[in-house]
Amino acid sequence: SSSESEFIYINKCECLFMFFCQCARVWIPDAEEVWKSAELTKDYKGGDASLQLMLEDGKSIEHKLDPKTKNLPYLRNPDILVGENDLTALSYLHEPAVLHNLKVRFMDSKLIYTYCGIVLVAINPYETLPIYGTDIISAYSGQNMGDMDPHIFAVAEEAYKQMARDERNQSIIVSGESGAGKTVSAKYAMRYFATVSGSASEANVEEKVLASNPIMEAIGNAKTTRNDNSSRFGKYIEIGFDARYRIIGANMRTYLLEKSRVVFQADEERNYHIFYQLCASAHLPEYKTLKLGGANDFLYTRQGRSPVIDGVDDSKELCNTRSAFTLLGINESYQMGLFQVLAAILHLGNVEIKERDSDSSIIPPNNHHLTAFCELVGVTYQDMSQWLCHRKLKTATETYVKTLSRLQATNARDALSKHIYAKLFNWIVEHVNKALITNVKQHSFIGVLDIYGFETFEINSFEQFCINYANEKLQQQFNMHVFKLEQEEYMREQIPWTLIDFYDNQPCINLIEAKMGILDLLDEECKMPKGSDDSWAQKLYNTHLKTCTLFEKPRMSNRAFIIQHFADKVEYQCDGFLEKNKDTVNEEQINVLKASKFDLLVELFRDEEKATSPTGQVQGTGGRTRLSVKPDKGRDSSSKEHKKTVGCQFRNSLQMLMETLNATTPHYVRCIKPNDFKQAFSFDPKRAVQQLRACGVLETIRISAAGFPSRWTYQEFFSRYRVLMKQKDVLPDKKLTCKNVLEKLVQDQDKYQFGKTKIFFRAGQVAYLEKLRADKLRAACIRIQKTIRCWLARKKYLRKRSAAITIQRFTRGYQARCLAKFMRRTQAATVIQKYQRMYVEKKRYRQKQAAALAMQTILRAYMARQKYQGLLRQKKAVIIQKRVRGWLARCWYKRCLRSIVYLQCCIRRMRARRELKKLKIEARSVEHFKKLNKGMENKIMQLQRKIDEQSKENRLVNDKLVGLESSYTVESERMRGELTRLRGVEEDNKNKANQVSSLLEELEKLRKELSSTQQEKKTIEDWAQTYKNEMEKMVSDLRDQNGLLKTEKDDLNRLIQEQSQQMTEKMTRAIAQETQQLETDLNEERSRYQNLLTEHLRLEEKYDDLKEEMALSSHVSKPGHRRTDSTHSSNESEYTYNSEYAELEEGSRAAEDVTRGIDTSLTLKLQKRLTELEQEKQSLRNELENKEEQFQRARARDDAEFKKARGAELEYESLKRQELESENKKLKHDLAEMRKSLLGDAATGAGAPGSPAYKVLLEQLNASCEELEVRKEEVLILRSQLVSQKEAMHHKETMTEPSVYADDVSKLKDADELKQAYVGLKDTNRLLEHQLQTQRRTYDNEVESLRGELQTVKEENNRQQQLLAQNLQLPPEARIEASLQHEITRLTNENLDLMEQLEKQDRTIRKLKKQLKVYSKRIGEMGAGQAEGQTSPGQMVDEPIHPVNIPRREKDFQGMLEYKKEDELKLVKNLILELKPRGVAVNLIPGLPAYILFMCLRHADYVNDDQKVRTLLTSTINSIKKILKKRGDDFEMVSFWLANTCRFLHCLKQYSGDEAFMKHNTSRQNEHCLSNFDLAEYRQVISDLAIQIYQQLIKCMENILWPMIVSGMLEHETIQGVSGVKPTGLRKRTSSIADEGTYTLDSIIRQLNAFHSTMCQHGTDPELIKQVVKQQFYIVGAVTLNNLLLRKDMCSWSKGMQIRYNVSQLEEWLRDKGLMNCGAKETLEPLIQAAQLLQVKKKTDEDAEAICSMCLALTTAQIVKVLNLYTPVNEFEERVSVAFIRTIQTRLRDRCESPQLLMDAKMIYPVTFPFNPSSLALETIQIPGSLNLGFLTRV
Repeated sequence: SSSESEFIYINKCECLFMFFCQCARVWIPDAEEVWKSAELTKDYKGGDASLQLMLEDGKSIEHKLDPKTKNLPYLRNPDILVGENDLTALSYLHEPAVLHNLKVRFMDSKLIYTYCGIVLVAINPYETLPIYGTDIISAYSGQNMGDMDPHIFAVAEEAYKQMARDERNQSIIVSGESGAGKTVSAKYAMRYFATVSGSASEANVEEKVLASNPIMEAIGNAKTTRNDNSSRFGKYIEIGFDARYRIIGANMRTYLLEKSRVVFQADEERNYHIFYQLCASAHLPEYKTLKLGGANDFLYTRQGRSPVIDGVDDSKELCNTRSAFTLLGINESYQMGLFQVLAAILHLGNVEIKERDSDSSIIPPNNHHLTAFCELVGVTYQDMSQWLCHRKLKTATETYVKTLSRLQATNARDALSKHIYAKLFNWIVEHVNKALITNVKQHSFIGVLDIYGFETFEINSFEQFCINYANEKLQQQFNMHVFKLEQEEYMREQIPWTLIDFYDNQPCINLIEAKMGILDLLDEECKMPKGSDDSWAQKLYNTHLKTCTLFEKPRMSNRAFIIQHFADKVEYQCDGFLEKNKDTVNEEQINVLKASKFDLLVELFRDEEKATSPTGQVQGTGGRTRLSVKPDKGRDSSSKEHKKTVGCQFRNSLQMLMETLNATTPHYVRCIKPNDFKQAFSFDPKRAVQQLRACGVLETIRISAAGFPSRWTYQEFFSRYRVLMKQKDVLPDKKLTCKNVLEKLVQDQDKYQFGKTKIFFRAGQVAYLEKLRADKLRAACIRIQKTIRCWLARKKYLRKRSAAITIQRFTRGYQARCLAKFMRRTQAATVIQKYQRMYVEKKRYRQKQAAALAMQTILRAYMARQKYQGLLRQKKAVIIQKRVRGWLARCWYKRCLRSIVYLQCCIRRMRARRELKKLKIEARSVEHFKKLNKGMENKIMQLQRKIDEQSKENRLVNDKLVGLESSYTVESERMRGELTRLRGVEEDNKNKANQVSSLLEELEKLRKELSSTQQEKKTIEDWAQTYKNEMEKMVSDLRDQNGLLKTEKDDLNRLIQEQSQQMTEKMTRAIAQETQQLETDLNEERSRYQNLLTEHLRLEEKYDDLKEEMALSSHVSKPGHRRTDSTHSSNESEYTYNSEYAELEEGSRAAEDVTRGIDTSLTLKLQKRLTELEQEKQSLRNELENKEEQFQRARARDDAEFKKARGAELEYESLKRQELESENKKLKHDLAEMRKSLLGDAATGAGAPGSPAYKVLLEQLNASCEELEVRKEEVLILRSQLVSQKEAMHHKETMTEPSVYADDVSKLKDADELKQAYVGLKDTNRLLEHQLQTQRRTYDNEVESLRGELQTVKEENNRQQQLLAQNLQLPPEARIEASLQHEITRLTNENLDLMEQLEKQDRTIRKLKKQLKVYSKRIGEMGAGQAEGQTSPGQMVDEPIHPVNIPRREKDFQGMLEYKKEDELKLVKNLILELKPRGVAVNLIPGLPAYILFMCLRHADYVNDDQKVRTLLTSTINSIKKILKKRGDDFEMVSFWLANTCRFLHCLKQYSGDEAFMKHNTSRQNEHCLSNFDLAEYRQVISDLAIQIYQQLIKCMENILWPMIVSGMLEHETIQGVSGVKPTGLRKRTSSIADEGTYTLDSIIRQLNAFHSTMCQHGTDPELIKQVVKQQFYIVGAVTLNNLLLRKDMCSWSKGMQIRYNVSQLEEWLRDKGLMNCGAKETLEPLIQAAQLLQVKKKTDEDAEAICSMCLALTTAQIVKVLNLYTPVNEFEERVSVAFIRTIQTRLRDRCESPQLLMDAKMIYPVTFPFNPSSLALETIQIPGSLNLGFLTRV
C-alpha cells in the first residue's frame, strides 16, 4: 500500500541521512580538479537547502543542493578502502571514488594497473618501468588473476588459462586514446604468450610473432601531437595454439588504415615511420639507388615540421625493421623492392604540377622527381605525366580524355600515392601472415585486438566517424558481456534478482548502420553523378533530425551534424566525407602501374590468389579454421574492387570482427592517457574522467552499483566483522551466524542478499558496516585507553608518592648524617687535642727517657765491661786451677791405685799359697780323686772359657791403660804449653802498660788533626751541597727532557702501532675482500659450469628426442603422430646398450601397419636424405671392412706372439714341476735311509725299539713324511690347475675371443673408433707381454727358492743324523735332555721357516688366483670332481690337510664381485633400472648399489680388463641417466640415485691410491685400492652426473614446494585473528582461511621433513643435505618475497607479523635438525627484512635512517616497492607518505646494486661434493637375495 511504501521511503531516507552527519566526508564538483573532497561541519537534516562543508585546505564553504532533485553529494569511501586493486571493492561506486582511487594508486603508489571488475585499467606512465621482465612473467605464470596485483600479464595468464581449461577461444580487447599505451599493452600480452607457451616446433614461431611488431609499427605507426608512436590503424592478431597449447602461428587483420597521413600531416606530427627511416639511411651505399635525401627534402615528410623524435634513431630503427623482415622470411630483394616503392611515393609527392589554364594543368618536362619515380617503379615518363594531368571518361557510346585542373591533378596524385601505400601495406600484412602460418592444425587461438579508442577533436571527419562507430559496436558488446557476467553470478548464487537497467547504444548503432542510416545515405550519395557533401548533409537533416533524438544539427552550420555517442556528443564536418568514402583512383594511372617492368609493383596490383610469397612457402591446407575473413579480399576484377565504398568495407569487416569476438571469451584492457604533455606520473583529472567515460569503465561501475557490487564469503564476513558479534551470537554454523548478525545490523532487507557461498551487499553497505566496525573498535580503543590512562595515572601517582617518601627519607637521612658528622667532628677534635697533648708530653718524656737511658747505657756498659773483664780473669784463673787440681788429683789417684793393687796382689798371693798347700794335701787322697773325677770334664771346659774371657778382659784393660797413659801424656804436654803461653801474656801486658803513655800523646795529636779535618769537611760539604743542587737541577731538566722524549717516543710508537694496526686491518680487509672475491668468482665459475652442464643435458635430451622423432618420421607416415608415454615406457625395462637399435627396429616393425600419407615435399626431402644416408652408410661399411681386415691381421700377429710367449712359459712351468718332483723323491729316499739307519742303530743296542728315544725319533720322521706327502699333493693340485688353465685359454682363443672381438668390431661406427680400438689393443698386448715377463721372473724366483729349501732340507737331514749319532753315544739321562733341547730348537726353526714359506705360497697362490679368476669356477668344479673320484674315505681320514686348506683360502674375501660379460646387462637392469629405492632404503645399508658397482669395478680393474671397466662405467652412467629421464619427477628416486652416485664417486676417490684420499683408510682398505687403472677422468664424468642429478633434485623439489609456498607463508593465517580480511571486489583473492586442501605452514614443514628423512634414509652426505636445505629455504624466501612485492593486499603490519612468525617456525625446524650453520637462515634474510619493514615505524627521518641501516639485504627497488604497496588493514594504521618514500630513495641513492625488482627464484646455488670416506669394509658386504644378483661371485 501507499502508506507502507512511504514508511519504507522514510526509513531509507533516515538511513541515508545517518551517513550525512558531522565529520562525514563527501565529494563535491570542481571546475579544475573535477571533484574535491570536503568534510561536513554540521549534521544534515531533511529539508536543508545546503550543506556546511570544510575543504581539505581548511576553507569553509556552503554547498547548495539542487532545489529540484535535492540530490546529496557523493559520499567518500573510508580510507581503508582507498587504493584497492579492484574498483568494485569500493563501497561507494561512483565517478569521484573511481577517479580518486586511480589517482592514489598512480601518483602515490606508482601503480599503473587497476582492475575494474572484468576490465584492466592501464594508465600510461610515460616512463620505462621494470615490471615486464622474465622474472615478472614467471611470477604471474600459473597464478589466479585475483591473487596477484593487477597487471597486463595477469589478464594474459587468465586468457591462456581459460583457453586451456574451458576449451574456448579467447580475446583481449585493448582500447584507448592515441597515446594511452594500447600498442605497448598488446605487445606485452603477446610477449607473455610467447614466453609462457613456447612454440611447438623449432621454427621459433613466438619470435616471428613478436618480430611482426616492429614491422607493423614502421609502416602503420606515426608521431602525433598526443603520441610519438601512435598506431594509425586497427589490428586484430590471432595467436594460434596446438592441442598442447604451444604457439604454432598467428594471423593478423587490419582495419581502417589512415591513408590520408601519407599525403598530409598536421603541425608537430609526422608521416609513417618507415619514410623517415629511409631518409635517415639515404647516405648508406645500398640505398643510393633510391635517390633519397633528408626528410625535409620531400613534401610528404616535411609538412608537420617535426621530422625527428627525441630519443629515437631512425637509421637504427630501420636496421631493426630489416632484421624483422629477414626473420619473417622476406628476403633482401623483396625488402629493397619495398623500399623502392616507398621511395617512389616520396618522389611522386614532390612532382610539381603547374596550371596551364583554369581547367587544365601540366607537368614540366624533365621533372627529376617524376623521372626518379618512373625509374623506381619501371614505367614510362610520358605515360605517367600524361595521366597525372588527364583522365579518361567513358560513356555508353564513346570514351574521351578530359584535362584536370591543377587542384584536381594534385588530388589525383595524392590519391595515387595513398592507393600505392595502401596496397603496399596490405601486401606486407599478407606476407607477414604467410610467414606466421604453419602446417600444424590449430586447436585454439587467443586474439589481441589493438584498436583506436573513442576520438573527438575540434574538427572531426570521416576517420573519426568510423572510429567512433567501431567503438559503439565494441561498447555494446562490452555492456552485454558485463551484464551477462553479473546475471550469471546472481543465478549461480541463487539469489533473487531483477533485470539491471544499463545503457543500450543500439539506437546509435542503428542511426549509423541501419537502412537509411548515415552510411547508407553516404553510399547512396556517392553513387549519384553530382553528389556532394552539402546534398548529403541535407539528406541527413531531412531523414534523422526529427525522427532520432541522438542526431542533432549545429545551430551555426549547414555542413555538419552531431551524434550523441555513448561517451559524448561529437560534431562531424561533412567536408571530405564523400571523397574519403569513395577512395577513387584514376584507373588509367593504375593501368600504367600494372604495365610496369617492376615485378613487385605488378604483384601489388595483382589478385591475391596469384600472388607469390617472398619466402617461397605456400599456404598449408591442413586443418586451420578461422572465424575471420580478410576485409579486402580480391574481387573478380579491378573495376569491381573500386566500386565498394570504404564505409561499406569497414562495416563488413567490423561485423566479422564482432562475430569473432562474440565467439570468444573477451578480456578487456582500457588504456588511459593521464596527461597531454607526456609527463611521467602526472595525472590530469579532467582528461582521465573524459577517457573513463569514453572507455566504459564508469559504465561497468554503474552496472555493478545497480546490483550488489560488494560480495563476501561467509568465512570472510565472519572473520572481518567478528568484532560486531556477541559471544552468544557465535554459532557453529558460520552461515547462520552471519545471517543472524546481519539482520540485527542492517534493518533493510533489500540492502543485502544471502547466496549459496557469498553475501551480496548493495552499494554503501560495506562502508556502513566498516563504520560500525570502526565505531566498535574505537569504543573498545577508548575503553582500553581509559583503562590504560587510569593505570598510567595511578602508576604516576604511586611513583610520585614513592618519590616524595624517598625524598623525605633521604632528607631526614641527610640531616641525621649532618648531625652525626658534627658530633663526629667534635669528638674527633677532642680526640685530636688529647692525642696532640699526649704526643707533646710523650715526646718530652721520650727525650728525657732517651737521655737517661743513654747515660745509663754508657754507665752500665762501662760497669759491664769492667765486670766482664773481672769475670773473664776469674774464669781463666778457675780454669787454670781446675786443670792443675785435676792433674794433682789424678796423680794422687794413680799412686793410690798402684799401692792398692800391689797390696791386693800380695794378699791374694799369700792366700793362694795357703790354698795350694790344702789342695796338694787333698789331692793325695783316693776318695777325693773319685769325687772330683765326675765333673772333671765340664769343669775343665768352664775353666777354659773363663780363662779365655779373662784373657780378653785383660787385653781390654791393657788397651785402656795404654790409652789413658797416652791421653795423660798429651794433656800434660798441653798444660805445659798453656803455662808457657800465660807467662808470655804476662810479659806482653807489662810491655803494653809501658806503651799507654805514648798512645795518649799520639791521641792528642789525632784530635788536633780531627778538628782541622772537620773544618775542611764542612767546606767540602758546602761545596758538595752547591754541586748537588746544581746537579739536581740539571737532573730535573734532563728528566723533563727525557719525559718529553719519552712522550714523543710513546706518541711515535703509538702512531707506528696505529699505522701498523691500520695497515694490518687494511691488509686483512684486502685479503678478506680478495678471498671473498675469489670465492665469489669460484662460485660464479662453478655456477656457470653447472649451468653449462644443465644446458648440455638439455641439448642431449633434445638430441635424443630429435633422434627418436627422426627415426619415427622415417618409418611412420602420420603427420602429427608422436610416440605416447605408454609406448615409451614399454621398452624401458628391456634397456640395453643397444636399446636405440632395438627401438628403431620396433619402430620399423610398427611402421609397416601404418598407411603412408606423409606430405609430398617432406617425402622428397626424406628420400633425398635417405639416399645420402645409404651412401654414407655404404662408404662407412667399406671403410669398416678395411679397418676390420687390418684389425684381424694385427690381432693374428698379436695372438701368435702371445701364444708363443705362453707356450714358452708353460714349458718352463712343466720343467719346474718335474724338478720339484725329482727333489721330492730324493728327499723321500733320504728319509727312508735315515729310518733304516735308526733301525740299525737300535739293533746294535744303542736303544731298544720300544725305548722313549726311539719313539720320539720315529714320530719326528713320520711327521716329516706326512709333510712331504702334503707338499706332493699341493704340487699335483697346482699342476692340474695349470693344465686346465692351458686348456681354457686354448678354448677361449678358439671360441670365445673371436666372437667377442667380432661383436666389438660390429659396434664400431667409424674410422676413428677403429683406429682408437686398434691402438688400445696394441697397448693391451704390450701390457700383457709385460705381465708375462713379470710372471716369468716370478716363477724363476720361486724355483730358486724351492731349490734353496731342498738344500736346506738336505742339510737339516745330515745335521739330524749327526745329532742322532751323538745322542746315542750319551748316557740315557743326558741323551733325553739333549734330544729334547735339540728337538725344541729344530721345531722352532722349522716352524719359522714353514710360516715364511706359507706366507710366500699364500701370496703366490692369491696372485695366481687373481690372474686366473675368470676360469676359477670351472677349475673348481673340475678339481672337486677329481677329488671326489680319487679319494677314498680312508684317505680322507688319514690325510685331512688337503680338503681343509683350499676352502679356508676361498673364504679370505678381497671385497670384489666377479661377473661375466654377458651378465652385465642383467646387472644394470636389476641394480639400476628395476631397483625400487623404498625397499633398499628401509632394509639394506645406505649406498649398497654404489658399493656393489664399485666392487664389480674393482674386479675388472684387478683382472686388468680395460674394456670391462669402460663398459661398466658407461652402462652405469647411461642407465642412471635413463632412469632419471623416465622418473625424474620422483623425488625419492632422484634422491636415491644422487646419494648412490655421490657414494660411488667417493669410493672411486677413496680407493684411487692417491695419498690425499687415503688418510682415513684402514690398512685393509688401502690394500683394496685400484691397481691398474687411473679413473680420474671418469671421476669428473661422474661428478658432472652428480651435478645433473642434484639439479634434477632441486627442480623436482621446486615442483613440489612451489604450490605450497605462497599459500603457507603468505595467505594462511598461522596466528588467527591478527589480520583482518578486506573487501576484494570481483577479482576474488585466495582465502586466507585454511580450508580443506589449502596448504599451510605445517604442510611446508611436513614436506621439508619428508625431504630430509628421505635423504637421510638414502645415506646422502650431510654436507650435501645442508646444500639442499639451503636451496629449499632460498626457494621459499624468494617465492614468498616475490609474491609479497606483487601483492598489495599482503603488504600490511599484521602480515609482517605473520611472516616473521612463519620464518621463526622455519628457523626452529633448522634448529631441530641441527642445520643452523648450513647457510639456510641467511637466505631468508631478505624476507625477514621485508617483514620488519612492514612493521617498523615509517614517519620521521630517524625512521628512514633506521630502515636504510636495517634493510641491507633488500634492494632499493624492493624497499620502495614495499613502502608503495603498504596498505593499512584497519583505520588505526597510517599510510606511508610520499615524502617519506622520497627520503628513503634519496638516502639509498648511492647504493650500487641491481635494479631488478624480483629475486631469481630459479637460481640454483653451485653444488660441491666434499670427500666423505666410508668406514665400511668391502669384504664384509653381503648381497641380499632380493636384488636378484645371484650371478655375482664374491672374490
